[in-house]
Order: sequence, then C-alpha cells, then structure tokens
Amino acid sequence: MKSLFNNIISIFVIFIVLLLIIPLNPFVIDIFFILNISLSLIILLITMNIKEALEFSIFPSLLLITTLFRLGLNVSSTRLILTKQGQAGQVISAFGNFVLQGNIVVGVVIFLIIVLVQFIVISKGAERVAEVAARFTLDAMPGKQMAIDADLSSGLIDEQEAKLRRYKIQKEADFYGAMDGATKIVKGDAIMSIIITVINFVAGTVIGIIQSNMAFGEVLQVYSIATIGDGLVSQIPALLISTATGMIVTRAVSEGSLNTDVTSQFLSQPHAIITGGVILAVISILPSMPHIQLIMISAVLIALGLTTSKRMKAAAIEAVMQQEEAEIPEEIQPEDTFKDINSVYSLLNVEPIEMEFGYSLIPLADESSGGKLINRIVIFRRQFAQEMGLVIPSIRLRDSSNLSTNQYVIKIKGEEVAKGEILVDYFLALEPPNPTGEIDGIDTIEPAYGIPSKWITPDLKEDAEIYGYTVIDPLSVVVTHLSEIIRAHSYELLTRNEIMQLIENLKKTSKELVEEAFPNIISYGNFQKILGNLLKEGIPIKDLSTIVECIVDSSTETRDIDTLMGNIRVELKRTITRKFCENGQMRVITLDGETERLIASSLIKGDRGIYLALNPDVMQNFVAQLSENIKKFGELSQAPIILTSHVIRLYVYRLVEQFYPNVYVLSFNEIANNVQIQAVGNIMLEGARAQSS
Repeated sequence: MKSLFNNIISIFVIFIVLLLIIPLNPFVIDIFFILNISLSLIILLITMNIKEALEFSIFPSLLLITTLFRLGLNVSSTRLILTKQGQAGQVISAFGNFVLQGNIVVGVVIFLIIVLVQFIVISKGAERVAEVAARFTLDAMPGKQMAIDADLSSGLIDEQEAKLRRYKIQKEADFYGAMDGATKIVKGDAIMSIIITVINFVAGTVIGIIQSNMAFGEVLQVYSIATIGDGLVSQIPALLISTATGMIVTRAVSEGSLNTDVTSQFLSQPHAIITGGVILAVISILPSMPHIQLIMISAVLIALGLTTSKRMKAAAIEAVMQQEEAEIPEEIQPEDTFKDINSVYSLLNVEPIEMEFGYSLIPLADESSGGKLINRIVIFRRQFAQEMGLVIPSIRLRDSSNLSTNQYVIKIKGEEVAKGEILVDYFLALEPPNPTGEIDGIDTIEPAYGIPSKWITPDLKEDAEIYGYTVIDPLSVVVTHLSEIIRAHSYELLTRNEIMQLIENLKKTSKELVEEAFPNIISYGNFQKILGNLLKEGIPIKDLSTIVECIVDSSTETRDIDTLMGNIRVELKRTITRKFCENGQMRVITLDGETERLIASSLIKGDRGIYLALNPDVMQNFVAQLSENIKKFGELSQAPIILTSHVIRLYVYRLVEQFYPNVYVLSFNEIANNVQIQAVGNIMLEGARAQSS
C-alpha cells in the first residue's frame, strides 16, 4: 500500500495518457472535470500563500501534468460530444447552458474573450516575466556566489550556511529556467483549446446534419451548448493555472504571502486611500454618473483611510514609547555597579581593529545613505585572506566627537596607530614626478604612502588625469590607508585563538602532520612566533602544510626559532619570489663582499641568542648609504629590497627595521633561479674596506 502511494503520481500520469485512448462515460468524466477544477483552484491558492517561489519548486512539473490532464479530458469529452450527440456529462451541459443563456453568439463571444485573455494577457505576460527572471537569475549567479564566499571568508556565516545558500541559488536558477520553458506549455494549451473547440463545433455540425439527419437549428443548439461548455470546463482551470503561473514568477520581492503583502502594503498608504475616496466623491457630482454607487465607495475608502491612519499613528507612538523605555536604564546605585564584577570586566574589552570617524565622514560607512565602506572592507578581508593566509578580525566602526569633522583614526588593540583627513566632496590627486600642467587644489599628503597630493573639485578630475595626476575618490583613500595599516600590523592580529583556528583548518586535510608536529615538536606559542615573524616581513602564511612539514623535518637538527625561520623561508622561495618579483625581474640593493664579512664577523652570541654588534660610526654609515639607495626606488613600482647572504639576512633585517620598517631583506637562497636580479644600488662600508686593507 505504501509503495502504491509513493508511486501515485506516476500512475496518475500514465492514466492521463490512457485518457487519450480509453473512452469514458459521462459520469466518470464529470468526476474528472470537477477534480481538474479543484486541482487548479488549489494550485492558485498555494501560489498566493507562499513567501517565495522555491517553496513551490514542483510547479513547472505540476504545470505540465495539469496541462496534459486537461488535454486528455478534452479528447475524451470530444469523443463523447461527437458520438453521443453532445451528451458529454452534466458539468459540460451546466457550463454551456449557464453561459449561453439561449444565445449562441453571446456564448461564443464570452468563450473567445476568456481564451484571448488567457492567451494574450496572462500567458504572454507570464512567459515574458519567466524569460526575464531566468535570464537575470543566471546572470546574477556569479555575483551571488562571490557574496557568499565573501561572507564565509569574513566569518559572517559558517560552511554549512554557505552550502545552503549555494544550494538555494542553484535551485532558484533551475526553477526559473524550468519556468521559462513551462510557460510555453500554457501558451500552447490556450491555442489548442481554440482548435479543439472549432473541431467540436464543425465536426458536430457535420455529424448532426449528415449522420443524424438533424435540423440545422437543432444542431446548432445541441452542439453549441456542448462545445462552449466543454471549452469553458477546460479553459477555466487553464485560466486558474495561468494566473498561478503569473503569480509565482512575479513573486520577486516578498516578506510574506500575497494576502499579507497586499494588505500590509495597501494599508500602509492611508493618504492614497483617502485621496482616492475624495476623487470619487468629486466625480459623483458630474451629471449622468451613478451617484449612489460612487458616494458609497467614496465613503468606504475615506473611512478606511482615516481608520488606518489613526491606527498607524497609535502604533508609531507605542513604538516610540517602547524604545524610550528600553533606552532608559534602571536606576543603579554607584556602589551596586562596583559590586557587580561583570560590569567591571566589560570595561576591559579591547577591539582588535577600530576606525573612528568625524561627523562629515559618517555617510561613508552608513549603508542606509549609500555608504560603501563596509562592502569595501568585506572585499579587502577576503583578498587579504587569499593573499596572506590570515583572516583578519572584524573591524569596529564608530563615530567620535573628539575628532574634527573630516578626520578619521585607525586603532590597533585600542591604541591609535594612524590618522588621516579627507574631504568627502573632493577627489585626491596624487602628484606625478613631472606633471605636464598645474591644477588648483588644497595641498595635502596622501595618508597611506605619504605622496604629495591635492584635494581637487570633481570638475577638475579630467584635467588632472590629462596632466598625469592619479585621481582617487575619498572612499578609496580611506580603504587604502586602512589596508596598509592592517598589512603592517597583521602580525599583531595573529592571536592564539587564530593559531588554533589555522591548525584546526589544516587538520582537515593533514591530520597526521598536525598530530606529529603539535605539541611534541613545536609548541603553539613558538608556532605563533614563527608565523608572526613571517607576517611581519610580508611573507604569506597560506601554505601552512609546507611550513609545518619544514618544522618537522628540521626538528632533528635544531629547534631554534631563528634557524627554523630561515629554513622555512627557503622552502617558501616560490611564494617569496611571487610576492616581490615583477615581470621576472627583481630590483635590489646589494652589500659588497667586504661589508657582508664585516657584518658576519660582528655577530656575537649572548645569553639571549646571537645579536649584531657594529661600531656606531659603521652603523651610521650603513644607514646613510641605505637612505640614499632607497631614494632610487621612488620612481619604481617596487618596494625597496636588500639582498644578502643567508647567514646574515636575519641580522641585517633587524638592523634595517629600526630605521626603515618598509624595507624588505631577502637572501639569495629565498629567490627562485628563473628571476633576473638587477642591482640598483650597493652598500660599501668604510669600516669594511679599512679592515680588509
């Protein structure tokens, strides 16, 4: 019995096909006509009560089944009409007599109007909406997928939620694609109904006159009732299904069922309802108008509008009062506050990253007023995770009365690390080395890179670009500054919790490696130091498996963090090369051989490890030469890089970092063999030459 119930739809479809062949008696066909009307009515009611189209995703298949059912009944009723002299059941007779009312012409006209309304208005409109919906749904799929990936990368949703959203997007595309084809079935059904009606009428007239020897008037009376009745019995369900099709493909934006949406949205505009009632009252003054009917409807509309308006005002006042009650805190005595330890601990929370804005910059972050700062931050977080392998925490945005109207402040762990000032209604023009013309503007310094710039009005944007200036909108200035600050301080954002998250993520693909490494070979704290040092020097940590494998392989020789760092950097040579190489070339500052030997000989091993002990004069000479060589990178699109031997790389970096934190120090072992190295500068220390001589 259960198996029969599970396959009832399959059996029903087979039975529909058999309707085209097996003749039915009038009693049975009446049952199926009533069933057809009931199914069509239920489908229409379902489409009006669902919140979104995917809740009724079987509709395209159901549309095909109901259309086939109607056609099967049409064939069966046609067989009865032509063989039983129009006696095709009580349902057809009742519909024919009710519509015709003794007038064949009126019945034919009404039938044609119903068919044409369905064919031209509803079916054609639903077909066009379904076609456009299918096209736009497919076009929007990549954007929706990217939005899901962005939310997943930013931590707004988990993997399970992302899978559900992707599945829903795929189902939505499949549904509208199926609806695009299913509406063609509705259109064909309307055409077929006209053909069947014509066949019934013509064939019935021929059969009645030639075979049954009936008078022409009697033939018209008998077969017109049966033909029009049969057409209406099939077209009324078809009209209901066509209306349901239009309903389901036009439910683009809804918060509830159609009944709820229509009622709430109509009643949310009481002034329009009152205005409509007043206009009807004015029209009722005109002569030859139905005054009583107009006045009745006008009174109903005005009363409905006034009642709705009073209800909305009362609801608004109640909402304001509830909000005020929620905002008014309970009276708490100071001693009670200090007794509650939780209230004290809440004061100790520190946000990893914060941005504070002056009053004029709030619209940049306010999505309700068109601000796109949050969207740009979400995109940056995703890009940073893909590039560096670290998911930066959420960024707290807030306004501050302590700042001037055009200022913003970036804080890391509660402390200010950068500040900037922008003019929202202007563009920032970065000055090129040799501009071909001058533009008027407010002189300033670009906050992220310290480039001399000018704030210019929008009408000067094209002139500035012609003169060689790089023109940036204010939002991009803020986002660029924020991104550079995060890159520079990313190692500070690598918390122990984030380390555990990274390890757990690696465990999904390399469980044995993680169990071998942690905590027997390396502790979580030391692993955090290694990854932090890599991030501090701009090295991505995305390839965690290689990093952990290198630590495990090197553990037989050493567990010193500095030595492990050097080995890891060599293993990541492809990553480092990709990061710092441009078009197969890498421009660097080199150290001459004597300088490298001097630095190597100045390494001293102390209680806290090895450190570099250079003569102050030699160190000052080194920094001065480095400063001159860094200037040569001003016109290049590459960050300054110092290239040294593997032995002294770490110690040169520690020396350089104190004076130029944006200069990278690499060793020859960390660069791939296919890179062309071009030395744009060389450092030769006086102490090294004196020592060699």
